[in-house]
Parts: sequence; structure tokens; C-alpha cells
Amino acid sequence: MAPKAIIRKIVRGPALRAVETSFRTSRGLYWQARYGFPAKGAHVIAVTGTNGKTTTASYINAMLQSAGFKTAVYTTAFIEINGERTPNRTHMTVSSEATVQKFFADAKAHDIDWIILEVTSHALDQNRGLTGVKLHTAVITNLTQEHLDYHKTMENYAAAKAKLLSSRYGAKYCILNADDDWFNFFKQRSSGQIIAYGESKEANLQLKTYDLSAHGSSLTARYNDEHIAFTSELIGKFNAYNALAAYGVGLSLNLDKEVIGKGVAALKSVPGRMEQVNAGQDFSVIVDYAITPDALENVLTALQEVTKGKVHIVFGATGDRDKTKRAPMGEVVGRLADRIYLTDDETYSEDPAAIREQVYTGIKTAKAEKKTVVLDDRRVAIQRAFKAAKKGDTVLLTGIGHQDYRDMGGVHEPWDEREVAREELSFLKK
Repeated sequence: MAPKAIIRKIVRGPALRAVETSFRTSRGLYWQARYGFPAKGAHVIAVTGTNGKTTTASYINAMLQSAGFKTAVYTTAFIEINGERTPNRTHMTVSSEATVQKFFADAKAHDIDWIILEVTSHALDQNRGLTGVKLHTAVITNLTQEHLDYHKTMENYAAAKAKLLSSRYGAKYCILNADDDWFNFFKQRSSGQIIAYGESKEANLQLKTYDLSAHGSSLTARYNDEHIAFTSELIGKFNAYNALAAYGVGLSLNLDKEVIGKGVAALKSVPGRMEQVNAGQDFSVIVDYAITPDALENVLTALQEVTKGKVHIVFGATGDRDKTKRAPMGEVVGRLADRIYLTDDETYSEDPAAIREQVYTGIKTAKAEKKTVVLDDRRVAIQRAFKAAKKGDTVLLTGIGHQDYRDMGGVHEPWDEREVAREELSFLKK
């Protein structure tokens, strides 16, 4: 039995929490020292939230590079240092203190100007990944249902996210979504100067107009009394908000507004986030990571606005994760998609049929049974969706996103959703 498992068996309750906190603090200090305290003096921007973290971090990265800075980025989807990008294959945003401190050390060795970190609630709750880090800017994109298997309540989840804004990490600026239900909660817990973005009157970076299309969006905003106009190539209102959050970061760094706008417009795509797969077919294929009810609603709403035909979706839910979100995911999809192919995502240790049934409960709530097909083979589900798609339709593949394998019953099955889609599209043309 592993040492951690032995400790958890012997020590319980508040005492266990104290032991775990002490252990993680010691481990964090060890890895800092091992790599020579590489985060000391680093200029760091951190992004958290339920949805949009990777995309917002990517916008910030493009913006800083447009301004001429050397950057390092650590996200769920990829790790990049001075323009050299590698996929993050761990299926975790912050995998360990060791990997994060090594990342800081590599960034220091490359004389990086700005470091951009995507941070999860688990990492914040466990004091993992930000040991020894002081922030210039902290960003919270939004807060919707996720990870309640771990946090138990939304209040606990919000409190974990809010740690990023505290004096512990010393953020000079806190970029907050004024339209989010938890805005006031985060505002009250912010130690730095707040730049609030959104349509709300409470936003000092206020979104005034947005023109959405299949090619992106054009936005106008007002920062205090100054007019701002910029564009983004990523589709959907939710991405307009991610772009606006990044714009707020640019303002916190006192960058020229033309440079900020140029940088936001420079971002063409994000791995596994509304990523298009084109093999010459006459319908659209989109791969997106969406794994929460809110993310699915955002993506489906955006695609319904720009799709001339029907919107088909291939989706499922992940095993060993928050079970309470599965029925809401099914309800959202049942309400917003035109054709539904319910299948397996990653099962981990759970019974895949049980996972599908829990999602299907939400589909029944939306009275969407007649437009739903349940298939246990994900590749077959993709094949069926592609065969059913007509010219002008969109087929959305969600849940796997950027990943290159699936955990199916504890076995890592090679699986790149984008490559699978390309293979099936090529077979379709034969």
C-alpha cells in the first residue's frame, strides 16, 4: 500500500487535512529548492475558472508575443516555452510540484519575460503548483457546476478558486467576469486592483456590442471612458468573453491598446477548443473539450447561431468524476442539439453503461429521446454522425478535445479525436 494510502487509513478528519497540508508544503519547498527557487522574481499571470481557461491563456500568450515578449505557457492542452510547444499528455493541468518547478526552471533558462499558468481548483485547494509564486495578474473566467465530487458544494469550489485572488499570491490585478453569478464573491476576496469585464454596469471594461459569425467576432467595449474595438477569429459569445478577459490582462500590463487588439486577433485556434477538422467534406466538423453543462450550452448555442443546417453532437460523460453534472449535460444537449449520438467518453473505473444511463436521464427530461441514438462504440458513433450529416450541417465532437488517449477501464487507449475524425471523413469519401 502506498504511504499516502496508509496515512489516510490511520489519520482521519481535520487531522488528516493538517497532515496532507504539511506534506504538500514540504514537498513544494523541496522541489523549489531542487530547482533553485526558479519562480522567484518571475512575472506570472494565472488563469482559473470552470470554462475558458486554456483559451484565455492562449489569447494572453498571443497578445504578449504580439507585444514582443518571450513567453512560457502551462495549460491543460499544451506547454510552451519561447514558442516551442509540446502537448500536455497528463490529462491534468497541474500534474505535480516537480513538473511545475521544472517548467519554471526551463522558463528561467530561456530568459522568459512572462509566464502564463492555467490553474485548477484542485491545485489551489491543495496548494499544489503555485508554491513560491507571486502573481502580477490573476484571472477568473467564470464559475459553473464542476468537480463537486471533490469540493462537495459550490461554495467550497468557489472558495478554492478565490485563493488565487488572495494576498497569499499577491496579485496586483484581479480580472473578473462581472456577468458571472459569483462575481461579488470573488470581488470581495480580491487583494489586487479589479478590472471587471462583461456587459454588466459593474464592469469597467464593459462590452458594448458584439457581432458574431462563423468567422469569429467583432467587439466594441468601453474601458472607463475610452472606446475600444477589436476582433477575434474564434467563434461564439463565450470566446468573446475569453478575449475580453485577455484584453483586461493587457490593460493590467499597461500595453498599448493597438498591440492588445492585434494580439487577440492573432489567435487562430486552440488545441481541442472549437477546433475545426476539414478533409474536404461539405459539412463542418468541430472538436471541443466541453465537459460541463455550461460549456456544452455555450458551444451548442454558438454553433446553432452560425450553422445553416442541423447541429449533430457526439458526446458522453467521464467516469470517476462529478456524477451530478451528467443529467444536466444530457438536458442541455437534448434541448440544443438537433441530432444526438450518446456514447462513451473516458470510463476510468466506472461501468460505461451506467454513465450513459445517467446522461440519458437528462435527455429524457428534455424529451429528446427521438433524436438520440445510444452507441457504446465512440468510433461507430462518429461514423453514424458523419453519414447522417448533410451539406451545411455541423458535427460537434465533445469531451476528448486535445487529448491523445482515453482511459477505458484503466487502460490507456490511443485516441486523438481529430485524427479519428480525419480517418472517418476519408473513409466517407471512398
